[in-house]
Amino acid sequence: MVDLEDGAGTPVAPGWLADQLAESVAAHKIPGAAVAVLHGDEIVAASAGVLNKRTGVPTTDDSLFQIGSITKVWTATLIMQLVDEGLVDLDTPIRSYVPEFRVADETASERITVRQLTCHTAGFEGDIFTDTGRDDDAIEKYVATLHDVPQALSPGEHFSYNNAGYVVLGRIVEVLRGKPFGVVLREHLAGPLGLTRLAVNADEAIMHRAAVGHLQLAPDADEEPAPTWSLAPSNAPAGSMLSMSAGDLVRFAQMHMREGVGPDGAQVLSGASVTQMQEEQIPVPRLGLMGDSWGIGWEIFDWDGSTVIGHDGGTLGQSASLRVVPDAGLAVAIVANGGDVLPAFRAVTGRVLDELAGIRLPDLFAPPAAPTAFDAARYAGTYEVQIVSMDVAADGDGKLWVTETPKGILAEAGRRPETYEIVPLEGDTFVTASPRHGIHLAMTFVGSDGSGRARFLHTGRATPRTG
Repeated sequence: MVDLEDGAGTPVAPGWLADQLAESVAAHKIPGAAVAVLHGDEIVAASAGVLNKRTGVPTTDDSLFQIGSITKVWTATLIMQLVDEGLVDLDTPIRSYVPEFRVADETASERITVRQLTCHTAGFEGDIFTDTGRDDDAIEKYVATLHDVPQALSPGEHFSYNNAGYVVLGRIVEVLRGKPFGVVLREHLAGPLGLTRLAVNADEAIMHRAAVGHLQLAPDADEEPAPTWSLAPSNAPAGSMLSMSAGDLVRFAQMHMREGVGPDGAQVLSGASVTQMQEEQIPVPRLGLMGDSWGIGWEIFDWDGSTVIGHDGGTLGQSASLRVVPDAGLAVAIVANGGDVLPAFRAVTGRVLDELAGIRLPDLFAPPAAPTAFDAARYAGTYEVQIVSMDVAADGDGKLWVTETPKGILAEAGRRPETYEIVPLEGDTFVTASPRHGIHLAMTFVGSDGSGRARFLHTGRATPRTG
């Protein structure tokens, strides 16, 4: 382990990162985890626990974990390389590059631009996880299945997180490079950055010490290894396949802190594209866990007066978090394979940012001591997309309740309906009265349907009112 120094030049006590990680893994029932901190030109790495509860193989600093949706920053970077080469214009419609792109709304299909996909403002439903096989044409086949996906928002109207949109971006990469997405990622990013602890699919991952995700497969049961290693390969550009060590993840972030320059001095991405990726493209509703705004690929956080960029990821029982402070030359990546990851991630990341950049994490949302009055009629109703229905209703005591009913792939995966109370936090933002998944989750009611009722229920995805 390499000792780091904080901004004042005072060495951090040796071993503190390993101790913090080990404490968090034990406290939050995480099978295994790894962390890497890059500060300047040096990296500290630590690991704890096991990669698979069934085999008991120990986690090491070079173990591979799936990074989930952090892959979207990689996909956005591949798009910006095409911009650098004059092959893509961010404000050109998708059909200029992928003529067969089509969602249910033909007008939107013609208008949606590359930029809108990169910052989640395309407006069509995005949680589409259709499995189109494992062959090199899986992404091409997936894009063809989007023809009946509903348009929830006008293109460019609002932020609404969109996995499917990033698969379309991956298809642009394939079309313009003439190669499968995984091959392009290796040739244009992993190779130039010298990343050797990285796998673009399961066949490559098995050649390394690779983590297996863990899930609670029955109520009140202990977590056990997930029944499959990954989600569908068709969603690879959105985050279903890519795995790597925490160290390689911060090495990728380092390129974004060095104006696109790789470890050998080569320009992997232009400085102008690096800057544009980190600039606000669209504000994000106040949701607590997400950024304050979104750039091209990156979430952007305003924390303690400092700008932090990053992304999180989750797949089948695996989770990852990346936070980068460009002005401090600091990046911290944490990866884990189950358990209650959020408090563990906050404990480790919080200490790193405080010790090395003087940044304190904002507090998580909590219900106010004295909830304010609210107009239940504005919020009550049913909000629905293809994979979930959310019924909001007031009871006789004036309390507001949400009944969340999984549909489609979520129901098939065993997700059960839940009912929970929400209380007003500020304006149209509410939080769950009791913790869910260990925290008080936030949701925001957005807009008006013309009669004063909210048009959308926003949880990161904008879910439209029905009826």
